Amino acid sequence: MYPLFWAAIQLMHIPDGFLNLPISAICWVATLIVLYFAVRQAQQEFDERLIPLAGIMAAFIFAGQMLNFPVAGGTSGHLIGATLAFIVLGPWVGTLAMTAVVSLQALIFQDGGLVVMGANILVMGIVPGFVGYGIYQMVKNQSRGVKLGVTAVAAWLSVMLAALTVALLLGFSGTTSLSVAIPAMLGVHALIGIGEALITVAALSFIMQTRPELLSDTTPAGSGKWIVAGILLAVVVVLFSPFASGSPDGLEWVAEQSGFLGSALDAPFQLLPDYTIPGLGETGLSTIVAGLVGALVVAGITIGLGRLLRRKA
Repeated sequence: MYPLFWAAIQLMHIPDGFLNLPISAICWVATLIVLYFAVRQAQQEFDERLIPLAGIMAAFIFAGQMLNFPVAGGTSGHLIGATLAFIVLGPWVGTLAMTAVVSLQALIFQDGGLVVMGANILVMGIVPGFVGYGIYQMVKNQSRGVKLGVTAVAAWLSVMLAALTVALLLGFSGTTSLSVAIPAMLGVHALIGIGEALITVAALSFIMQTRPELLSDTTPAGSGKWIVAGILLAVVVVLFSPFASGSPDGLEWVAEQSGFLGSALDAPFQLLPDYTIPGLGETGLSTIVAGLVGALVVAGITIGLGRLLRRKA
């Protein structure tokens, strides 16, 4: 099962070679503009309770993205998590947390290209996050049932808008035609979005049940026991990573079906490529150790960024 898993995990994100340089540059500009405003707004609206919570959320999303779940047609999908992050952390801290996750995946695990990292932050963090958050805001003062129902729709739509964005980027890059990319990406991600909706609603329902104050604008986040519980939850998710589906994920499946899979470029360097630890090889233990390292590092980076914002605020 492990060789299939490694083949599937390599293309969770857009690799270098799928987008041309002008499109990649435009994505970088758009992403950097949003990040600038995210930092500014996070400083002005700084809430110290979000520092450990942001670290936990980043670790959980990193771990969740390692778990490809099977969908119909021999494909698989994985959690994006942007809607959940934006709802719990707010749009600005949520943007920074998702940026930390996507950046770490590219820089340490070579999951996603470096030239197209701006595009990956855009389509996995900014676009789905703001879409999901915007829809949730319309019902945040409604009953729990209404909020969860609308959150499911918001999470599904966030995946669809992210998929549409990727299709447009591929089409404008000349990688494939829009007439091929749009229906292919939206078709497969309509199914993947259901998984995103279920996971997002389950996580949000758990928070509402156990620590509803985390969704409040005024109530402190509470004791360190919640922080420890959040870290343990991320660790548990990592432990299941070797059992991820070996089927190609949505983008990889579309690339294979459309004939541009071979345009993906290898990373210029390798640290822990494909979530493997040197000496452990492509084994389940290697996956787990790499996942634990990634979850702890991304949590530390996010918490460190929060403390930096606190000093500047």
